[in-house]
Parts: sequence; structure tokens; C-alpha cells
Amino acid sequence: MQLQEMGTEMQSAATQANWYALYTRHQHEKPVAFALWNKNHEVYLPLCRSVRQWQDRTKQIWFPLFPGYVFLREGMDRQLQILTTPGVIHIVGWGGRPAIVPQSQLDAVRRITESCPAVQTHPYLQAGDRVRVKTGPLVGLEGILTRKKGVARLVVSMEMLGRSAAVEIDDSNVETIGLPPPAKFPQRVSALGELRLTSKMEFS
Repeated sequence: MQLQEMGTEMQSAATQANWYALYTRHQHEKPVAFALWNKNHEVYLPLCRSVRQWQDRTKQIWFPLFPGYVFLREGMDRQLQILTTPGVIHIVGWGGRPAIVPQSQLDAVRRITESCPAVQTHPYLQAGDRVRVKTGPLVGLEGILTRKKGVARLVVSMEMLGRSAAVEIDDSNVETIGLPPPAKFPQRVSALGELRLTSKMEFS
């Protein structure tokens, strides 16, 4: 099974369980996700697509939307098992405790990766026009509106990570709702299409 196919089969996320963020070594996001899945953890790794052109062929490559981060559902009762997973550097946290990732932010990221193939990473923003999508597959989604070279983009941010994702959007299909809240940045607890792994998943 291809990585980009996994996210389509794993849409039944529980809304009651807490999600946490793991910081990984460079280019270790996918190995960490697979390793934790093999330990019966549920993992979410948002992926975005890039088309690479070689002389003899064109190939689609899927890479992490938020480089260096993997999201984990629950499992904080097994922190030693998590932190000893090859490639994991630390659990993102506040004041020495694992920080809960807001479900609303994960839902927003999931919606844009499912609905918009042109999603891409974006510099984190703390100011700008905050808008809400009025119609279409992203209706109700909130983010920051930016413009570059005449193209409007909706930027969705993960405040606790200081990371953002952006997708092209028709700026006539959004309404202004105000300024974004001030950003808060986490401390470290020492020792994402998408790829979302559950303990019930089977590879083919």
C-alpha cells in the first residue's frame, strides 16, 4: 500500500481522545510513524504532494506537511516506549508535561489535505486578516488570508508548533472574522493526502 493511499482509508478519527506532537530527527517522520504503528499506537502524519520532473519521467512525491513533526493519539502512559523509538527527539510539551494538540487545528489540517491537492507548507503567520470560508468543501474553515503574485491563499496554523500550511482559494469565497490570537510556543519534554496509522490497519 502506498503512503498517500493510507490517509483515505483512515478517516474515522476519534474526537474524544487527545492528540500530541512528537518532534523527530530530520527526514525521520515516516520511519517514526511506522515504528510507532508497529507498537500499536495511532499516528497521524499530514502529507503534501510534490511533482518532480526527470528527463525520462514525472513522479509524484509525498512529503511531510510539517517537517519534523508526527502526531500521536493518546499513549502518554507509554512515554518511555515512545521516546526510545528511533528518530524521536522529544514530545512537544508545556511546563514539563506533554501538550495536547487542539483537535480543531488537526481537523483543519485534515480538511485541507483531503480537499485540496495543492496544499503546501507556509511560513508561520501571527498577524493578518483572519477569514472563514463561506462555501465549498472547506466551508466553515478558518485561517489567515494572504496574497502573493495575485494568488490568494488560506493559511491554517498549528500555533503550538509555530508551523502553517497554505492552500489556494478564491478570495471572494471568504469572509473576514478578525485578527488571529497571539501565538504561544511550547517548551520541550526531553527524552500530516496524509499518513494516519491505527493499530487495526493492515498493509497490502
